[in-house]
Amino acid sequence: MIDPLAEIVTLLQPAARFSKVVVGAGRWRVRREEVGQPFYCVVIDGSCRLKVDDDAPIMLHAGDFVLIPAAQNFTMTSQEALTPEDVDSPPMPMPDGEFRLGHPAGPPDVRLLVGHCSFASPDVALLVSLLPRLVHVRDDKRRAAVVQLVADESRARRPARDVILSRLLEVLFIEALRSGAGTAASPGLLHGLADTRLAEAIRQMHENPARPWTVAQLAKAAALSRSAFFERFSRAVGIAPMAYLLAWRMALAKQLLRRREGALTEVAERVGYSSASTFSVAFARHVGQSPMRYARAQG
Repeated sequence: MIDPLAEIVTLLQPAARFSKVVVGAGRWRVRREEVGQPFYCVVIDGSCRLKVDDDAPIMLHAGDFVLIPAAQNFTMTSQEALTPEDVDSPPMPMPDGEFRLGHPAGPPDVRLLVGHCSFASPDVALLVSLLPRLVHVRDDKRRAAVVQLVADESRARRPARDVILSRLLEVLFIEALRSGAGTAASPGLLHGLADTRLAEAIRQMHENPARPWTVAQLAKAAALSRSAFFERFSRAVGIAPMAYLLAWRMALAKQLLRRREGALTEVAERVGYSSASTFSVAFARHVGQSPMRYARAQG
């Protein structure tokens, strides 16, 4: 059986590119405006607040994992309330390799492992658009076990520490996406998969992208009326059903073209187009260049 989330993650090719341990004491605030860079945070000890764009702040506690697939404007602050006189606190490097926020001395109130992921896929913008803006995982024993391994490794100075951390963070990333299917608040694929009826329609789209799907057929797969399915899918996933199907077909087409898997006619058929010319027009409209030019550009 096809697993839509596994297909998305496989195409994304995630890796933990950069990480650092940050501790905070007293009152502090950090702002980031690094749009496009996937940001993650593991709360090792203590607690703090996170605010993404105009969303309400959320409290993060020890064991929590946060992933922002395409980092928006966000702010992290101390648990202790700020005053109007408080200013942003750039992390200060410490001799032990950690970074410190807020008060320069005394025991820290919070310890974080923060960093950026990287997605090797050339379709990263398209694929990330299918994920929620924020994945927040807490109170989960499976994830807590991985978080504990990350915490232990981040404190140690053992050989190959960075390699081990990178692998653990990759596992945590995938586990967070998987568990986030039931907790995602913002629209995206995870939110759609959390709805058992929508999940069946999504699975069938992934299992047979070449089928000439209609909204009515997908609604039948979800055991919903056409109008109820369209509204429920659009609200949960963030885009209309046929727009999602088109995005997935184009992602698959790009992969086939990069790998030189078949002639243009075969690629067209495998992603649901009756002719190479029809596929070429749709591909050029969606990608901005013809399939052949795209394939040549990939080397």
